[in-house]
Amino acid sequence: MKPGYLNVRKKIIVAILLLLLVAFLTVYAVANYNLNFSKAVGQEVDQINGVKVFYNGGINHSSGRNLAPDGYNIGIKYQCVEFVKRYYFEHFGHKMPDPRGNAKDFFDPLIANGEMNPRRGLVQYRNGSSDPPRTDDLLVFGPSFFNPYGHVAIVAKVDKDSVEIIQQNSGPFANSRAIISLAQSNGSWTLDNSRVLGWLRRQDVHALGH
Repeated sequence: MKPGYLNVRKKIIVAILLLLLVAFLTVYAVANYNLNFSKAVGQEVDQINGVKVFYNGGINHSSGRNLAPDGYNIGIKYQCVEFVKRYYFEHFGHKMPDPRGNAKDFFDPLIANGEMNPRRGLVQYRNGSSDPPRTDDLLVFGPSFFNPYGHVAIVAKVDKDSVEIIQQNSGPFANSRAIISLAQSNGSWTLDNSRVLGWLRRQDVHALGH
């Protein structure tokens, strides 16, 4: 090979490596630091039924563990899991039998649709269930390339063709609310987001619906 060709090849390889390094550092910074200087970590940004949503900055940021007075583990402040568990605890007095686990662990793929999820003490429905999501349901998202832990949110509002969710730790520049399209086909209800695994519901509400 000609020396000039080798020099060009080396420059291209170095440029690609530099771009990969910049991309990695950018993702790391967004995940671990507050890059939105208009908000402070721990600042209230929303609420539903009197339960507050707090800003967390980078999605991997931790402000310590939130424990109830009796020692019940609510979660790491101000992660998404902490909010949904705090919502169920403060609004319904519900304690999950197993207080541990990442967001994706809130959905158990081995549990049949409409059956009890014993780790959460809630009835579980798959995305595509014959029972559509309802207000106050706990929505579970699977992992993504940049988020291996998954995500959870609370259903704030349900319309005939959409669902509004409220969430904590959605990212430095994302909103605490989001709209997901809802469609019915052949008796099944599906949220138009490939990451949505399903939703969890209190047993007393499940019983009323059947």
